[in-house]
Amino acid sequence: MLVGALVVLVFVALAGFAGYQVGRSGDVPDEGGADVGFARDMQTHHNQAVHMALTIRDKTSDPTLRAVAYDIATSQSQQAGQLYGWLAHWGLPATSSDRPMAWMSAGQHLPEDAPAGSSAASSPPTVGGAGATGSQDGMPAMSGMPEKPASGQSGEMSMGMATTEQLKSLQRATGLQAERQFLTLMIAHHQGGVQMARAALRLATKPEVLTLARAIDTAQTAEIAQLQQLLEARR
Repeated sequence: MLVGALVVLVFVALAGFAGYQVGRSGDVPDEGGADVGFARDMQTHHNQAVHMALTIRDKTSDPTLRAVAYDIATSQSQQAGQLYGWLAHWGLPATSSDRPMAWMSAGQHLPEDAPAGSSAASSPPTVGGAGATGSQDGMPAMSGMPEKPASGQSGEMSMGMATTEQLKSLQRATGLQAERQFLTLMIAHHQGGVQMARAALRLATKPEVLTLARAIDTAQTAEIAQLQQLLEARR
């Protein structure tokens, strides 16, 4: 698949460049700290977003949704390359035996209504706007889509990650059903990404991590609104 190959090339190129930049930026961060935890977990988070975006791009004929999916796949692949490059140049493995999102626990006691970049950050908007009801991570339940977190995921800490069964359901779906499933999953996924980015803004110390976290917060908050509009048009 041409787009998939392009994404891989972008990932590899950016990983090298990001590693070079980080190699010049100073000390290696604590492996148990927020900088490393964010790099590891956001890389995993982004990789799933790329997978879902490429899946729907192959399924939909809607030009707007295809463009949105392409943007998500390329931008998040580029950022995943940065994250991989940081870990490589810090001399740290890309994975850890720590519980996913464990680095965020240091900020769990902080209020959720403070602006991002301060000592606490606000939580992302819920799917469907104020008063919406739903399943885990603010994602509304969908017919045929299980709500139980995947094996190894915590319901509280999955940060919008789709379960294995949800990914299989998306792969099987066609037409309007596939578009609705993708949009619902990606909204929840972006909401989790915003939570992770804002946690990094509270807890991380490396300038490059703070810069990327701020960019993710800004971009994905805007994309949530766009995705919600696309989903509403398909109800």
